[in-house]
Parts: sequence; C-alpha cells; structure tokens
Amino acid sequence: MKKILIIEDNIHVRENTAEILELANYMVTTAENGRIGIDKAKKEKPDLILCDIMMPEINGYDVLDVLSKQNDTGSIPFVFLTAKTEKSDIRKGMNLGADDYLTKPFNEPELLEAIQCRLNKNAFLKKEFSKNIEGFNQFIDDASEYLNLESLAKDYNLVHYKKKDTLFMQGDAAHNLYFVQNGTIKTFQTTESGKDFVTGLYGNGDFIGQLSLLNTKGTYVEAATVLEDANIYEIPKADFIKLLYGSKVVSSKFISMVSNNLIEVQEKLMNMAFAPVRQRAAKALLALSDKGLLIDHENPGIRIAREDFAGIIGTATETAIRMLTEFKEEGLISIGNGRNIIIENKDRLLHISNFAD
Repeated sequence: MKKILIIEDNIHVRENTAEILELANYMVTTAENGRIGIDKAKKEKPDLILCDIMMPEINGYDVLDVLSKQNDTGSIPFVFLTAKTEKSDIRKGMNLGADDYLTKPFNEPELLEAIQCRLNKNAFLKKEFSKNIEGFNQFIDDASEYLNLESLAKDYNLVHYKKKDTLFMQGDAAHNLYFVQNGTIKTFQTTESGKDFVTGLYGNGDFIGQLSLLNTKGTYVEAATVLEDANIYEIPKADFIKLLYGSKVVSSKFISMVSNNLIEVQEKLMNMAFAPVRQRAAKALLALSDKGLLIDHENPGIRIAREDFAGIIGTATETAIRMLTEFKEEGLISIGNGRNIIIENKDRLLHISNFAD
C-alpha cells in the first residue's frame, strides 16, 4: 500500500483529501504545517507528498527546498496544492523540483489521476533493467504501458555474425539500433588518409549505433565489424525514435540504457591529446579488462589484433607492439594462445594509468 503525506494547514482541505485517498486504498499521513511536514517526511519516507504553498512557519517552497536536498527524501514525488495560478508561482515551484501542481479546489478524479501518474513515473524511473535482451524486452513492455502505446514490436531479428563480418559501414543508411547479446564488436572511423581510428569495443549487453540514428544525415557515423562471433538483435529505428521521444521520462531512462561509454570516448580523446603512449596503453588494457574482454588466467580474454589495439590508443601498430612487449618484459601482462593478452599485474597497470610512470 502506497503512503501519501499531506501537508496542509486548512483542516477541511486536509481531512477531505485524506478521506479521498484512504477510500482509494492509500495509507495517509497528515501534517498541519511545513515544519511538522518536514519531520514526518524524514521519519516516514512517504511514496508521495502533497503540499500546500501558503502555510504558517514554513511555506511549501521551503518544505520542498529542504526535502530535495536530503538523500533519503530528495527523490520523493512532490505535488503542490495551491490556490495560486500565476505563472510565476508555478515556475518557482518547478525550478525547485516540484513534479506537479493541483489547483484548489480540485475534484476527486483530478487528485487520483495526478497521484497515480506521479507514482507510475517514479516507479518507472527507479526500476532497474537487466543488461540483456530479457531486460530490454521488459523495458519495452514497461515503456509501452507508461506511454499508453500499443506494445512496441519486440520480436526483434536475432542475427548471428561471424568473426570479421560487418554490421554496417561508415556512411551507410542508418536503419537499426544494435543490441549485443554476446560476442565482441569493434567500431571505427576511417580517416581521409585511409587510417582506421577505433572508436569503441562492445560486448554483451551493449548498444551500438544510437548516435548514428540521431545523425541528421541519416547515416552511420562509423563502421562496425565483429572481432569474436556474435549474436546481435536488430532494433528498427522507428522503435528507437518512439522510445526516445515518447516522453521525457521514458527518454531519460532509455538514454541511460543506450549511453554506453560516451564518457569513456571523451576521456579517450583527452588521453590521446595529452597522455603518453605508455599511459594510454595501460588505460586501454584496464578498460578492456573492466569490460570483460580481458580478464585473468581462468578466462584468457580475446585475441585482439595489434592494429586494433593501436587504433584504441591512437598510435602506430609498431609502437603499440613495443608497448605490449615492454609490459610483458616487466611482468605486467603475458601472451597466451592465439596471441591473447592476459593481465598479470593489474595494480601496477593502474599505477601507470594514473601517474604515467
């Protein structure tokens, strides 16, 4: 049973609102002023707060300001109850983080609809989805229900790709978002001189192609090829657009799912501009390890082509090979069957990645 906190100094509004909510099977707690309301919110952690603006001692704006700064109350949906309808009042509340407004006098359907809408939004935002196709399908179901859409198509096409197969080339028409069920994929851009610049390595549970689908030219901004046999779901662009633009709530959640390593790409560009090759090589090996592409003796990792590793760290293949040889001689890595790279001293690599020595 969801718990609602009503902070309202008018006893008739407070009691009538509480009665409506109790009859709708909500657990209700009330407070007659802002000070008591803040105390009850901190103590009882309600699922939603209804709060009047004009109250003695502490007004509704200050109640929201205080609670929004607390870790345990900052994410509670907050709806103002107010007789004020001026745009400046609404703007002030929204700037502080209010989720909605109900203008007094309101009727029962308006109240219940506003509460259910905010509870649904909060539940959707809090829900965690597994990083696999089942988790993605669950997200599709929940997003469709939240958007009141007919269920988005989720019988997506699962395609098996073999090593060295191409998903798409730079400049191809961008029709699909790709979801990696298993396998390893490399994305890269080709410069005018014909040199490949590796933009990313992707594995289980990663999305590929999302930025290309937003490209105004309608083409893939990079190419993608398979390093290790992979099973990949192809998600039509139309479904991607529905999820991205259906609502701000769904968009926010979906963007968090498909963002992958955009921050990593930015850091990589900074490293290529300023970090020594030795430091970049150590960072790259640790990044591959963290992604599960290189692990330990029990999992010998992947056979990454030296030119691909060179592309990741932004240097010539010969230089990349020399760095790997140095790390091997120092006992930081070893080379397994099929020239697989195995990390032997992660702590030392971490030190090099941080301090370049």
